[in-house]
Amino acid sequence: MWDELFTAMGCERDRALLDCYVTSGARAEELLGVGTDDIHWAKPGLYVISKGTRERELVPISPEACVRLARYLDSTGTPQAGEPVWRTRHGQDRPLTYWAMRRVVQRAQENLGTNWTLHDLRHTAAHRMANGGKLTLPEVQTVLRHANIQTTSRYLTVRVEEIFDALLEHYNQPRPQTSYPAGYSADDIAAVFGA
Repeated sequence: MWDELFTAMGCERDRALLDCYVTSGARAEELLGVGTDDIHWAKPGLYVISKGTRERELVPISPEACVRLARYLDSTGTPQAGEPVWRTRHGQDRPLTYWAMRRVVQRAQENLGTNWTLHDLRHTAAHRMANGGKLTLPEVQTVLRHANIQTTSRYLTVRVEEIFDALLEHYNQPRPQTSYPAGYSADDIAAVFGA
């Protein structure tokens, strides 16, 4: 579903924003507040003002999201220092608001017949991080900036296919040979443990 939504985005700004949302796990308002001084090109990452702590914290973005962000800024020009990076595309130049970005996503979804919200993009990022097999749950908690690990753990899901694969691997392992200490007769062992 994510790939279809990404393809439905109409411009480099929207694709860059969507990529940043899904790879950072940042909240919608946090990401929209990112300014030019908040981009860490080397990591890559973005500094956001965290909703919980109100502190400036670094969140990771994928290298692809970083490239898309650079393309977006190359095509539109870099905003003045202190101004948010994400700008409107039509009319007077101004920061992109939550409601305007929400409408961008809604328009893309009208073509797809889906009903995602901006916050669902954070859930997508959390689910991918928690179930990707590369990060521990405390690491995902740190990236998402959750105060409680129970909040993060709700993103752990077990897929039925994974259960079957694990069970097949278990069933296909050779059974260990049973051995008993020397000195016991075979008749005594059979009487106690069965044939």
